[in-house]
Amino acid sequence: MHLKRFRDAQPYEAPNHYGCHGLRLQGFEEGGPKNQWIGFSQFLPGGGAGPDFTPFEKVYVVLEGEMTVIVDGQETVLSQYDSCTIAPNEVRTIENRRNDVCKMLVVIPYPPEAKTEIN
Repeated sequence: MHLKRFRDAQPYEAPNHYGCHGLRLQGFEEGGPKNQWIGFSQFLPGGGAGPDFTPFEKVYVVLEGEMTVIVDGQETVLSQYDSCTIAPNEVRTIENRRNDVCKMLVVIPYPPEAKTEIN
């Protein structure tokens, strides 16, 4: 088992994100997961990301608040405990349109070059 306390999570800067504070809960460390890493994102009101895409899928899980996810012009609002998978190369924009913080888990596979470094 690889244990990491929340107090020990390190911040990270996510590209093309704004009004967001990210913490790496698991990943990119010895003894941690080999296939994916887990981020905890806190989006301030008006915060968000994109539009952009990644060559790999990612999963969003809203823990608190709401997040609007926009894909192909279609808007979907994720509420507490809702989740979605963003497919590889799928262009998405996310926006916190509420006046409270949106807290979200993000599950992302390692990029191929990072995976070889970890294994």
